[in-house]
Amino acid sequence: MEAVLVPYDPAWPDMFEPVAAELRARGNPNWIVEHIGSTSIPGMSAKPTIDVAVRIADEDDLDLHRPGLEAIGWRLGSGVRSHQVMIFEDGGVRTRIAHFFQASEWDVANQRILRDWLLQNPEDAALYERTKHAAVYASCTAETSYNDGKTAVIQLLVGRARSARGLPSVSVYDKD
Repeated sequence: MEAVLVPYDPAWPDMFEPVAAELRARGNPNWIVEHIGSTSIPGMSAKPTIDVAVRIADEDDLDLHRPGLEAIGWRLGSGVRSHQVMIFEDGGVRTRIAHFFQASEWDVANQRILRDWLLQNPEDAALYERTKHAAVYASCTAETSYNDGKTAVIQLLVGRARSARGLPSVSVYDKD
């Protein structure tokens, strides 16, 4: 699938709100749901997919509430190894991705850490955006995949962000 970046849409934060409400209504009303990913960074071009982080108690919490989410179209999907991911497609187009982090992982989830870093460091946000555009170009010319084209810069930025929080460096590559 070809990656397509679109200019920042100021409606993205508003699009996040019903996603969060839906996850709580059909999942667990106690879940904390946060907007993550590039659509959560004002001004950043992105794939038009709303990414969210969901704080669950543990795997049993998700397993208990998963049927309610599946009943409205969410499904398990993704090659991510460290946590469960559900996706939602509309007309065959992925429009939402939910990353489920156990309470014990919440404060060290790289997706949340990167979001916070980019919001606080505009120079690094600009670097990441340039990298994303280069990755799209490279994926269109079959040099590399879109995600592979971003990995080195994501590693650099997450490393900076984790260091600033006093956390050890970890690999950001987390897919099968």
